Amino acid sequence: MVDLELGGETPAEATDGVWLACVACGETVAPYDDVVYRCPDCDGLLEVRYDEYPTFDDFEGVGVWRYADALPLNEGVSIREGNTPLYTVPEIEADVDVADVRVKHEGMNPTGAFKDRGMTVGVKVAERLGVDRLACASTGNTSAALACYGARADTEVLVLLPAGKVAAGKVAQAALHGARILEVEGNFDACLDVVAELAARGEAYLLNSINPFRLEGQKTIGLEILEQSKRETGEWPDRIVLPVGNAGNTAALYKCFRELVEAGAMAEDEMPALTGVQAEGAAPMVEAVREGREEVRRWEEVETRATAIRIGNPVNAPKALPGVRATGGTAVAVSDDEITDAQRALARDGVGVEPASAASVAGLTKLRREGEIDDDEQVVCLTTGHLLKDPDAAAAAGGDTTPVPADADGVLDVL
Repeated sequence: MVDLELGGETPAEATDGVWLACVACGETVAPYDDVVYRCPDCDGLLEVRYDEYPTFDDFEGVGVWRYADALPLNEGVSIREGNTPLYTVPEIEADVDVADVRVKHEGMNPTGAFKDRGMTVGVKVAERLGVDRLACASTGNTSAALACYGARADTEVLVLLPAGKVAAGKVAQAALHGARILEVEGNFDACLDVVAELAARGEAYLLNSINPFRLEGQKTIGLEILEQSKRETGEWPDRIVLPVGNAGNTAALYKCFRELVEAGAMAEDEMPALTGVQAEGAAPMVEAVREGREEVRRWEEVETRATAIRIGNPVNAPKALPGVRATGGTAVAVSDDEITDAQRALARDGVGVEPASAASVAGLTKLRREGEIDDDEQVVCLTTGHLLKDPDAAAAAGGDTTPVPADADGVLDVL
């Protein structure tokens, strides 16, 4: 049983109006007394809770920390993350034939991915807890962000990567920012198993999305989408389509909406339908949604060229599945070829993304073709990483180069 109710009395464990609550059994935990990732009673996922929830009138400034009143701390280890663009994509909109399509491009964050939003909060919490080593398992973007924010905080960073399975651009970022990089013989889920054990032994502070403070930063994606959409179209979107790996963003956006409902700033029937997209070779959450199951079955073998979502055991599924269902959303799996086609379509509209990001547009296209999305919907597709995160995939999806002689006539002959 998952308990995602936000109301109730402030427990004795709260600090400055903030506490942790288990979504499985309801147990409450003090937020900063000890390092904790899961419920000490039942091992369920924890969620950050507050004694009051703000409305849009309470927010000031720009970026992630515009929403400080909705976060567990008033400031973070920051390099000006957030405030990413919400692009129009006229060719995609015409192709899928819905009322409005916009793309929230999280690849425009400082390290080129949405992970920065979680790290600005998570690394600051780590400072408050007094830990001296940060760690993560990663398909690439988490390691790049943690390495960057750890460097900013002058804290040691350890990252575990699946050997030979991470795009070179992401490994380069982590290396340049000074992280200690270990390549594990196994997939991402094996890396997470190892780093979780290291964290349990007290050897490092875990900053994967099982850490509830990470998701607090990521929920600001939802707040920005709502504010930008209202400003640019006059309406909140009917649907948000997003790639799913560990399902952290799905869980975070649902929490964003629930908090706005609790604050009286949004009605329950106004929550955008959360629609998750996975690659066919790594689609355990789609399987659970389509089969109506309450739990996700771990896929031991996963494969897709969309490396950022090559995950077989989405740890945030217990928070994300209720969000998909409560908002009237769905989930869909798309092929690698459909992902590459969507990557090219985004590029034609001037938006450059890595393959996993393009899954959202591939999913929108497929669901529209199958009649699961109506033509009058206003849709936002979330793209999570910049195209230069995986330059090899971008080159493979693009056109070939053509050799020419070093003179203008030779160039004109080719043209």
